[in-house]
Formats: sequence, structure tokens, C-alpha cells
Amino acid sequence: MSYNSIFVIGPTAVGKTAIGVQLASRLNGEIISADSRQVYKGLDIGSGKDLADYDLPTGHIPYHLIDVCTLQKEYNLFDFQEGFYDAFEDIQKRGKLPLCVGGTGMYVDSIVSNYNMIPTPENPEMYAELSAKSYDELKEILIREKEKLHNTTEFGDKERIIKAIMINRFNTSEECKKIRESLVRPKVEPVIFGTTLERSLVREKIARRLRERLDHGLIEEVEGLHANGAEWERLESLGLEYRFVSQYLQGKIESKEKLFELLNLAIGQFAKRQETWFRFMEKKGVKINWLPREEDVNARVEAALAILNSLGFRKKSKS
Repeated sequence: MSYNSIFVIGPTAVGKTAIGVQLASRLNGEIISADSRQVYKGLDIGSGKDLADYDLPTGHIPYHLIDVCTLQKEYNLFDFQEGFYDAFEDIQKRGKLPLCVGGTGMYVDSIVSNYNMIPTPENPEMYAELSAKSYDELKEILIREKEKLHNTTEFGDKERIIKAIMINRFNTSEECKKIRESLVRPKVEPVIFGTTLERSLVREKIARRLRERLDHGLIEEVEGLHANGAEWERLESLGLEYRFVSQYLQGKIESKEKLFELLNLAIGQFAKRQETWFRFMEKKGVKINWLPREEDVNARVEAALAILNSLGFRKKSKS
């Protein structure tokens, strides 16, 4: 196979960005982020948007799909696919190597498994019909009509459920089928690296990182987002740090220590779900090259380079 890209995937807090950036530096590449929250401007501390990681002694590593929209827009899977393919083609045209790095399993799988997603056209009549129904009625419709929900955030509020129903109905229509058959997209042939650590170490890293974020501005970041117009409901829909800190600021969580306890547990559960998603990809036939469970980033980078060498992967020439 002629590989034309690299993916670095894994659960939260295991060093994916550091690995991806070093590989990009060694292979003349650029990073395409696959993180569902780093796309938003202002979601910095809570999303782990450590932009300093992209600045190495050897120079700055360019990145894509970070800070591309505001919270006023709800960035979705279709937006990610469009952004990914645009960045992928742009990086290739400049003679560089695309490296996709992130832990949002559905984003990664949408490219690797070639989801044929297309924009849902407006349908005022259907929207009006659905808007007249209650929240519980809409939830029943969505569960009945959609075989597998993408994620439970589709139950976030009435508007979100309506959108999910409309998208699902269009995606299963004949019109959508014809459009999908006519789609032309760049061929992505990646070497996929998975990286994780022993579960106890992942939990330890999650806890340590969370303490640091709470002590260095996470609460103030969420407070500022709300002060600048983001509704609590919107912030809670972003999940994890933004959901729990929003609840704390509204008095729904009684103390900072309780906030840490609840959020630390939720992030640990999230990391398990991420690993479950990657195992699901493997069961579908996606080849993931798992790197050694070593905490040292350099050791994992060298292991990745050895695998690439064994596959005959060619480094992009410096322009």
C-alpha cells in the first residue's frame, strides 16, 4: 500500500500531541487536529489546547482545525470531515505530510472508514411539524428511527433532538444516496498509531492534569465564557470540564473539592469509552499499530518511526 498520511490516536492524557508534533518535525509534516472541542475559540484550558506544544527548538509545527469557530456555531461531524479534507489536500499540495492527531473516535473513524456525509438541506415543513411535539415525543422518535445514536448529546435539548431527527431522515433518503454516489474526495491511506498507558497511570495523569487546570484558570475560563454570552446550557453541552465547572458556578456542585471528585471520575470514564471506540474500529478491520505503553514520549516516537521504516514509509522532502 502507498501510505500518504499518519494518524496518532488514543485516550485523553497519554501524550498524543507530543508524539504527533515530534513525528511531524521528523517527517516534514503538519498536524490536523481531531478534537471536537479544540475547534472552538476560547475553549483553551478545558480542551487541553496546549499550543506551546507545537513550538519545538527546530521550529513551529503548523496545525489545522484548532480555533476555527466560535461557540455560536455547533461544530459537527460533517464540519470536521469538510475541514479535514480541505486541510489534507492543502498540506499535500505543499509537499508535506498530513498527520491527524486526536482522541475523538468518531472524527477519526469518519475519515478512516470513509463516512459519506453530506449537508442536510433545510426543510421548514418538517421542522415546524417536529417543533410542535414535546421533548419526550421527540426523544421517542429519535430512538425509534435511528438504529445507533452517534452520542448521547443528541438528547441535550429539544432543538438538538429535532436536528438529529432531520439529519437522520435525510441521511437515509434516496436523495442522499444519489448525492453520496457522486461524491469525490481525496484518498486517505494512513498508517494509524494508537497510544495509551497502563490504566492506573492514565488515571494518575488525568488527576494531576485536572488539579493543574483547576488551579490555573479553568474555572475562570468557564466563568469568562458565560460572561461573554455563552449560556450555561451551551457550555454544559460541551461535556466534561465545561459541563461540571458550569454546574459548579451555578451552585449545583457545592465545593471545589466535590467538583474535582466528580470531574476526575467522569474524565476517567471518558478515557475508557475512547479506548472502547478504538477497539470497535479494530473489530471493523481498521489496522491500529499500538505503540509501547511507555510513559517516555521519545521512546514511543522511535517505536513509531521503526514501524514506518518497516512499512517502507517515505519521509517528505524539505521544500
